[in-house]
Amino acid sequence: MAEEKKVTKRAKKEVSEEVKETEKKVTRKRVAKAPKEEVKETSEVVETKKPRKTKKASEEVKAPEVKEEKVSKKKKKVVEEAKPKRTESKASALNVKVTPRKARLVVNLVRNKDVDEALAILANVHKKACVMVSKVIKSAYANATNNFNMNGDKLYVSEIMVGDSVKMKRYLPRAKGSASGLVKRFSNIYVTLKERD
Repeated sequence: MAEEKKVTKRAKKEVSEEVKETEKKVTRKRVAKAPKEEVKETSEVVETKKPRKTKKASEEVKAPEVKEEKVSKKKKKVVEEAKPKRTESKASALNVKVTPRKARLVVNLVRNKDVDEALAILANVHKKACVMVSKVIKSAYANATNNFNMNGDKLYVSEIMVGDSVKMKRYLPRAKGSASGLVKRFSNIYVTLKERD
């Protein structure tokens, strides 16, 4: 009986060793057959497939490590030069606590004006909407000069508009215990700047 147990243990060990060797061969074949990634002319990171788990949870198939390929500086410069130059810059402010009707009075003053002139006009008009409109114009100006390399002296307000936003409904107490409706309106402000020819 003891000898039979030893024989079966040896047989099990031999079988398990054979299984491990075949799995190693299979994994080597999978790695060899794995699709090879081509280096692209972008600054993306190229990744290979993630390791897959086999039927047994303890044994994992090893996949090749993640390869990072960086594009040379010359290629980056060529890609940057190929981009078309931007001709306009946009900015917006959403859910501003000003009614659209009152904000449109201010917006109509600065349409088709140079940026410096528009900001000077807004500084001298005493309306609540002037603060937010000037902030949006300054934001669009910063986008144009910093992000798109546009000439700040030639910029003017080509489009500016105010749209409806959220409406909050509230109650206003009235005489004899009654109440009437009250709508608190918000607005969205959109600005587009362009260069003058």
